[in-house]
Amino acid sequence: MAPGGERPLPERLLAVATRLFAENGYEGTSVQEIVESAGVTKGAMYHYFAAKDDLLYEIYHRLLALQTERLRLFAAGAGPAEERLRAAAIDVIETSLAHLDEVTVFFRSMHLLPVEKQKAVRAERRRYHETFRTLVEEGQREGTFRAGVPADLAVNFFFGAVHQISTWWHPDGPLDAGSVGDYYVGLFLDGLRTDPDGSQG
Repeated sequence: MAPGGERPLPERLLAVATRLFAENGYEGTSVQEIVESAGVTKGAMYHYFAAKDDLLYEIYHRLLALQTERLRLFAAGAGPAEERLRAAAIDVIETSLAHLDEVTVFFRSMHLLPVEKQKAVRAERRRYHETFRTLVEEGQREGTFRAGVPADLAVNFFFGAVHQISTWWHPDGPLDAGSVGDYYVGLFLDGLRTDPDGSQG
């Protein structure tokens, strides 16, 4: 924290930009509105972020970096693959819902990033998905998950569902984040498990 407990300027700009992008849309928010809400000048903002799209990229990059670091810990942990995959899957849902504005803003606006930044984001997401996929493959080798289900398809199925949560879930709704995580992950793992007799289903 900055002196007096105030957020460092880059953090304050990102927080303000996230809120305004979520409320008004990325295209509906001007740099002037961001700096006025943050109580700084454009020059101060441009010291940290060269353009508005740098804010959009950084909003998602930071969330993905957080989730990637946590996923690596789950993947490298001890215990059966199913337990680690469950923990990782619940974590990605709970961290996404804890940062709902960031997720909402990004999936509404990713296509507005410059091509090079879109490529960078896709590369980061691909690395994340590959790590997640290794847990599915490990469970298949252990015989816990059906070997006939392509691991890539399972991962894309799960994340496709996760990315849709921001279109319908609200913190004040009937389901809290923990319940959503339990239901989604239960459905995901039920679809991967072998039958109780060890058959592939």
